[in-house]
Amino acid sequence: MIYVRENKLIREYDGEKMQVEAFGKDSLRVRITCLNEFPKENWALLEQPEIRPEIALMENQKEEAGQKVNSEERISGDGAVMVNGKIKVIITKEGKLIFENQQGEVLLRELESDRHSSLGIRTRQLKSICGGNFKASLKFASDPEEKLFGMGQYQNGIFNLKGSFLELAQRNSQATVPFVYSSLGYGFFWNNPAVGRASFGKNMTEWEAESTKVIDFWITAGDTPAEILSNYMEVTGRPPMMPEYGLGFWQCKLRYQTQEELLTVAREYHRRGIPLDVIIADFFHWTLEGTWAFDPKYWPDPKAMVKELEEMGTKLMVSIWPTVSIYAPDYETMKEKGYLVRSESGVKINMLMIDPTSFADMTHPGAREFVWDKIKKNYYDKGIKTFWLDVAEPEYSSYDFDNYRYYQGSVLEVGNQYPVWYTKMIYDGLKEAGEQDVVSLVRCAWAGSQRYGALVWSGDIPSTFESFKIQIVCGLQMAMSGIPWWTTDIGGFHDGDISDPKFQELLIRWFQYGAFCPVMRLHGNRMPYQKPLDTTGGGRCSSGADNEIWSFGEENFQIMKKYIEIREKMRPYTRRLMKEASETGSPIMRPLFYHFPEDSKVWEMKDEFLFGDKVLVAPVTEYLQREREVYLPAGSSWKDAHSGEIYQGGQTVTAAAPLDVIPVFIRE
Repeated sequence: MIYVRENKLIREYDGEKMQVEAFGKDSLRVRITCLNEFPKENWALLEQPEIRPEIALMENQKEEAGQKVNSEERISGDGAVMVNGKIKVIITKEGKLIFENQQGEVLLRELESDRHSSLGIRTRQLKSICGGNFKASLKFASDPEEKLFGMGQYQNGIFNLKGSFLELAQRNSQATVPFVYSSLGYGFFWNNPAVGRASFGKNMTEWEAESTKVIDFWITAGDTPAEILSNYMEVTGRPPMMPEYGLGFWQCKLRYQTQEELLTVAREYHRRGIPLDVIIADFFHWTLEGTWAFDPKYWPDPKAMVKELEEMGTKLMVSIWPTVSIYAPDYETMKEKGYLVRSESGVKINMLMIDPTSFADMTHPGAREFVWDKIKKNYYDKGIKTFWLDVAEPEYSSYDFDNYRYYQGSVLEVGNQYPVWYTKMIYDGLKEAGEQDVVSLVRCAWAGSQRYGALVWSGDIPSTFESFKIQIVCGLQMAMSGIPWWTTDIGGFHDGDISDPKFQELLIRWFQYGAFCPVMRLHGNRMPYQKPLDTTGGGRCSSGADNEIWSFGEENFQIMKKYIEIREKMRPYTRRLMKEASETGSPIMRPLFYHFPEDSKVWEMKDEFLFGDKVLVAPVTEYLQREREVYLPAGSSWKDAHSGEIYQGGQTVTAAAPLDVIPVFIRE
């Protein structure tokens, strides 16, 4: 039976209930459950103004004239049609879903079983599991020619996701954001924070959730990539305005061991006249994980440190972790109040770093309030207003997702949303304290993270040219997933030897690329490693080698200084891009097809990108490479920023790339 209630189409059949509603511009939300009522959670979706879509009920699969209905009528039919702007859904007599655009072209359709087949495949399923939830799956027919982008950040280097399999789970350097953009002209969001899978095969597309109460997805149609992404950002939120200090250069390393070491570095940047917007105090500036406070032995006067940095025009960002050592003073209190992540079996230890630790349960409102009170007292009240939210997945020492439980539910059911709550804790706390534009550097994200000021970076990645290539793809996929603020550890994180010529060249090429990322930030755990300072408190943690721009020789210093100056000159342009991101959701980094969808050649180009709408960037990703081919999209002319030569689009040119040059072309 299909009927209309409160502007929604509802189908009930054999214990399954389906609800389809207009939800945002040119968009629809679909929910399917086998419970008596739909769960109330909206997850990443924001409440939207009520829309009265066009609805028609059908009899014998034919739309009958005069059968348009309003929201109060309860008229049964064999099938139904709902239209919201540029998107239409058809619910067939058998309950299958077909989505079309305004031209009547099929965008996506639920997989139809062959009536003469003996396979017995169910195209959507809510299979009961212990505990009262369901294992959910939903299958769609696949157009083998479509191209798919987005889905967050995966370290696989795949640009067009067609033909790929993706785990829907958070890990260090993996951020699942289950929104996918299709070249057919639709965007699809799997609105479910459960651990699961997405398979984009040539024969079918399948979405799965390990434990859930409902199948919940949102779909939109549009004429351009920008229009579709804008619709998605409208329903999941746009970022705030990036603060001015986000437009320049950020300095970091693993790890400044003392207050004096950090200040010495900042003073040297200031002495050399090199603008430094942010410097970061990395982890284990504390005595124990879960104290959220400086170790006074090594950081004796944070207020004075902040004051001196401010006088040099530099902000201090401080790393915080959600880990709580079993030796921390508040461990037992947090355990008693239920503020720690629980284990279904075994001991209550989630991660081993220097001490055995549990994670603060950021899905618990009481835990967020408890941790923020510590952060406010020990950091914010000392003048620190920007935070690095590390280990945000969270990083379990063993990713046994079925063994952990949050206040909000089992990790299998809700785990992918943990980084959203972590970021929201800082956002809400800073807003309540009177701060306006909030940005937090965070190692993971899910849909909606952007509205809480999440600046996502790509995690602890290797210092190799192969990894560098992958990060370019990661940045573009995150951009198409609705995460406009994104960055990397320039030079990679693991194992870069500062005296190795190959690593030095990798660092230079990565640094040039970093100048055209949303945020330009130098970080890494460099070799040779330094010994711990002591056997107690923050002194127990070792450190890496020097990682300042003068740490790699004079020639490399001059090149990196040049690109900091280029970043400074771009400040008005970058500020304008950040304003657009805040107002419209437009990403800062953009695939070439974002502005040139009519050019068929750009849809597979993963080693070039647009920084905003005017600047085309072609990173150099091979050791000893001194030139590279660059394709210039058709429909515009392009000026080589290095040589000044102007080219017509629609052709491939060979661009010079000496060590101090990254090929950049300006759209005329």
